[in-house]
Amino acid sequence: MLMCRMYRNFKISWLLLFVLTAPILQAQRSQPGLNNIQVAWQLINSFYVDTVNAEALSREAIEAMLGALDPHSVFIPAEDVKSMNEPLDGNFEGVGIEFVILEDTLTVVSAIGGGPSEKVGVRAGDRIVKVDEKNIAGVGLKNADVLGLLRGKKGSVVNLTVERRGSSGPLEFRVVRDKIPIHSLEAAYMASPKTGYIKISRFSATTHTEFSRALRDLKNEGMEGLVLDLRGNGGGYLKMALDILDEFMEGDRLLLYTQGNAVNRQDHHSSRGGLWKKGRLMVLVDEGSASASEIVAGALQDWDRALVVGRRSFGKGLVQRPFSMPDGSEIRLTIAQYHTPSGRSIQKPYKNGADAYRSEVSQRMLNGELTNKDSIHLEEAPYFETLISKRPVFGGGGIIPDVFVPLDTTMYSEQLRALAGKGVINSAVMHYLDVERETLLSTYEDFETFNNSYKVSADLLRLLVEEGQEAGVDLETVEELRRDPLVETQLKALLARDLWDLSSYYRVINPSVSVYKKALELMDDEPLFSDLLK
Repeated sequence: MLMCRMYRNFKISWLLLFVLTAPILQAQRSQPGLNNIQVAWQLINSFYVDTVNAEALSREAIEAMLGALDPHSVFIPAEDVKSMNEPLDGNFEGVGIEFVILEDTLTVVSAIGGGPSEKVGVRAGDRIVKVDEKNIAGVGLKNADVLGLLRGKKGSVVNLTVERRGSSGPLEFRVVRDKIPIHSLEAAYMASPKTGYIKISRFSATTHTEFSRALRDLKNEGMEGLVLDLRGNGGGYLKMALDILDEFMEGDRLLLYTQGNAVNRQDHHSSRGGLWKKGRLMVLVDEGSASASEIVAGALQDWDRALVVGRRSFGKGLVQRPFSMPDGSEIRLTIAQYHTPSGRSIQKPYKNGADAYRSEVSQRMLNGELTNKDSIHLEEAPYFETLISKRPVFGGGGIIPDVFVPLDTTMYSEQLRALAGKGVINSAVMHYLDVERETLLSTYEDFETFNNSYKVSADLLRLLVEEGQEAGVDLETVEELRRDPLVETQLKALLARDLWDLSSYYRVINPSVSVYKKALELMDDEPLFSDLLK
């Protein structure tokens, strides 16, 4: 009797499976691959020996499918979508501090100007030891833990307990969370009496507004030439890249076109008289410049509007479109390729798989490309010409600069790498500022005075030696540090950042960077600059 019931149930299950999958099997003749997936899911769901975690299985299946397409088509879980979009949206909601975890304690590097923490008196150097009465010091805090504790909806309240050097006891702050801007423009200043400098770290929703404001300010200061630094800029919103290009171009010029198997060619043209359509322009790129950065550099190069200086860019020329899934997750699917105005594809090959693709930049160092221009094999690259001067330019992946500047391998000594890698330089600066912050701010009334007059003190160098030794770095004397001039430059730049802002950091560090020095040299030589564009 039992066997009879089991047999009857088995027949019913097979009948049910046939009813459920009959339409799929019918359609399978036209789309066998896709419908095999559907049938496989029905089989697993109906007959697999153990209980199946449907969510985890579907996620693995989606990731496997996307992984077989290209390196930039990705699945983003629902819980990660918001944090992935924040750097591009240009803001998040929280308390408004930049922080570092130092000696297992949350330490404020800076309170963002106008943010909720600054308004109530939190300042650089403060150690946050409790959040809403919960101890967070000495408990193995991680960056993700900090974000979970401090970020929250606008208008919500968080209570911080802070230890501050010089205070007799803990300080209590009631902070009302608010929208916090994420600035994509990291530096803007006059690099010389006639040359302005702007560094953009990403193309976010606020980039064009930030850029336009900075450009107007530099023009008012007498700028005649602009260095636009896109080194390390991994891209962002296409619209922001096009809006930036609009500021440099005459009207109705092709800036970019996209095309894909299911996407018709779409042309993007300049549309207005820009803020800097005549002045000298230079773009700095390196192997970290990707996507939107390459669109900007490629269009300006193709129209002979700017000199591109540095090293070959990353080579990401695939267009992703986000598709929202029912559970709030997101698929970012590649739908087209970017092409510069001359017709060059920006995308480098990825036929050897994702691992080879991701390690390609590291391979450039081994091949000598980062230090030797001749290691870029142009004879293998598709040939194109710029649209006005008919200069040769090349496709095949990335933007090849007009002026190659090799990676300066002598810039960072083994000693400096070891100190930076162990976080010793940052920690020494923070500990030094614990004691000397007020003295420095009263001695140097502004950044200009500091930059012109400050010399790294022996006390700071001794502190760096002591902390380096504790971290296992082979150091014995201050004199050893002084033999490496970049150590003092790095210390001074970090002090400037913590006392003023990130732009001040670049103003100190950039004069020691080879590509920056080359850019200013070319900008000062107007005949050579013009000749290179012909």
